[in-house]
Amino acid sequence: MKLRERPIAKAKMIGGRLCLDFANTVGGRRLASTSEKKGGTDYVVREDRLTDYFDLLAWSLRAGLLTDADANRLMREARRREEAAAAVWKRAIKLREAIYRISAEIAGGKQPRGDDIEILNQELAVAHGRVRLALGEESQFLWEWIDAKEALDQTLWRIADSAAEMLTAEDMTRLRQCGGEDCGWLFEDTSRNRSRQWCVMKDCGNVAKVRRFRSRLRKTK
Repeated sequence: MKLRERPIAKAKMIGGRLCLDFANTVGGRRLASTSEKKGGTDYVVREDRLTDYFDLLAWSLRAGLLTDADANRLMREARRREEAAAAVWKRAIKLREAIYRISAEIAGGKQPRGDDIEILNQELAVAHGRVRLALGEESQFLWEWIDAKEALDQTLWRIADSAAEMLTAEDMTRLRQCGGEDCGWLFEDTSRNRSRQWCVMKDCGNVAKVRRFRSRLRKTK
């Protein structure tokens, strides 16, 4: 299957930030049951849409992190170095879940866990080891990634950097978590009156409206 034909290549990008869209590469999340929590998790992923390294490439195309030429080159490299590609995919999932937990805690007014911040810091250490200051046009300086051409993990550098940029922003009060049942997608509320509740109104918002309507009908009977 070609990368742009994979389901994740049509992912909805509603987060407002790269790192939030990455955290949303699942069908949704629900709270873990008591028995599931014994396994050390507070929630359960519903339909993981990053099933392998090639899904990561397909999503990176969708997010504009890679050109088709870049993605095809990395796809060939991943087929040549299967174990390395699988390792990057596992790092991607680990980073995604750390970003999700950190963001969800902040959106809920709670303190993020130290181990999740450490996971992000580990990826930031990798990313910042691959960046340098360069002289651009009109004698303006800029940051550029180095030795990225064959680097299987290059998209993780940008995602980690996006998360750090978000977390060090002056205003974190616009960070939200969708109120839809078994959704939990993350987004920045850029509405003027900060009233956005849903990831996508026609999806989770409409479902909630229908449920409220049916609830009112039952109460009137």
